[in-house]
Amino acid sequence: MADPMAHNELPQKKKLYIETVGCQMNMLDSELVVAKLRNEGYELTLDIGQADTILYNTCSVRQHAEDKIYSALGRIKTIKQQKPEVSIGVLGCMAQKDQGQILKRAPHVDIVVGPGQLGRVSELLAKAKEDRAPQMAVSLARTGGSRDHVTESFAEYDPLREPAMRPTPHQAFVRIMMGCDKFCTYCIVPSVRGPEQSRPPDGIVEEARQLAEQGVKEITLLGQTVNSYKFKTPDGRTTRLSDLLERLHDIPGLVRIKFITSFPNDMTDDLLQAVRDLPKMSRYLHVPAQSGCDEILKRMKRLYTVALYDDMMARIHETIPGVAVSSDFIVGFCGETEKSFEKSIRLVERSRFKNSFIFKYSPRTGTKADDLYADDIPEGVKKRRNNDLLAVQNAICAEDNRPFVGRTVEILVEGPSKTAQRHASEGFGPIQMTGRTSCDRIVVYEGNARQAGELLPVTITEATPMTLFGEVMTTALVGIGA
Repeated sequence: MADPMAHNELPQKKKLYIETVGCQMNMLDSELVVAKLRNEGYELTLDIGQADTILYNTCSVRQHAEDKIYSALGRIKTIKQQKPEVSIGVLGCMAQKDQGQILKRAPHVDIVVGPGQLGRVSELLAKAKEDRAPQMAVSLARTGGSRDHVTESFAEYDPLREPAMRPTPHQAFVRIMMGCDKFCTYCIVPSVRGPEQSRPPDGIVEEARQLAEQGVKEITLLGQTVNSYKFKTPDGRTTRLSDLLERLHDIPGLVRIKFITSFPNDMTDDLLQAVRDLPKMSRYLHVPAQSGCDEILKRMKRLYTVALYDDMMARIHETIPGVAVSSDFIVGFCGETEKSFEKSIRLVERSRFKNSFIFKYSPRTGTKADDLYADDIPEGVKKRRNNDLLAVQNAICAEDNRPFVGRTVEILVEGPSKTAQRHASEGFGPIQMTGRTSCDRIVVYEGNARQAGELLPVTITEATPMTLFGEVMTTALVGIGA
């Protein structure tokens, strides 16, 4: 006999597994994709074997990131063979770059979706099932077949948000611009993310206001060259990043605002003054240098000289007391001599970055460097230069973190540290919490999970190159800095 209540049972939710590779832009893209799918009956799972839909949001900046995805696609082929009804999707930058090549290498993939079409993921998943054929949606190249420009890119869709995909419930990314017009010779981003486009400021402010109402305390504004943000209205008015920061600063509930990644040429005085004068602004800037050699910068088409970068650093420190600056470097770029590399070491020593992200050059098909220059630096030399530059940077980090011992700093608590999360699952205690200072230094202390999202005074008791350790102060704040 049929169960009379069976028709009242709720439909079982489809399970979604998503893996994200790459930058903060990709993390935000994944959050938006998941939010839309959750709204259409999906629920997240961390068990790929239980998933009805498996998505990979990809990066093309370095070969290693692509190799990782192709390897993962190879591993899940058996899942598709055992459960043909499972949907598999490749999203993001690698999807835009490789397009049909993905389906040739992994014919079990159902959808290939570029960064500009992520709002169509749900539609394409349904169509792939209906047609029993793979679906692809990517941005169109400029007339003439050049892959240097993407012309159809980033149609806006509602800024749905999914807190489970954020670093913590109290932190969120907000995209203020898309694409890039700089066309550095080593970079694939303009080919896959399209031309530089700034979002209207009203939409950004409204999105930030919604996030604050949801309990977000810190927002990080994202753009490939975020300080290039400039929005012009039909009546000729222009909103600069400094103007946008002033509007965001007035949103109740927000306690900290950051922006990444900046371009040296666009580090204007009005922007530095806004960082200095607005109390909610993090005293932290990320400004990639990529090299300390003018000849290499010219080959990279970075559009500035070492002298301009040095001048920018001087203006930053003159304008913003206690500021911290981090940078990016590429070692082993085409034609980089030992003398060229030594100039990068000297720039790191002069600039005393809070930290530097150092990468070995990786040729990317479709970039100018891949067409114009030979990848003439042996892998062993690249690895040695990477290690040498990292050693110089780590020594600076250790020296500059040491004076924090004995000082009381204010941190925004992010949540349990990775060590604490591991120990919690193993039954250890007490809990180790982590947060960051206004100048983005990581601080670890013993506390409790309820403190996540709070601003707390912590006295620093120990310093390593990457981390400060401290104790929470229970008395009034005195001499808070950093």
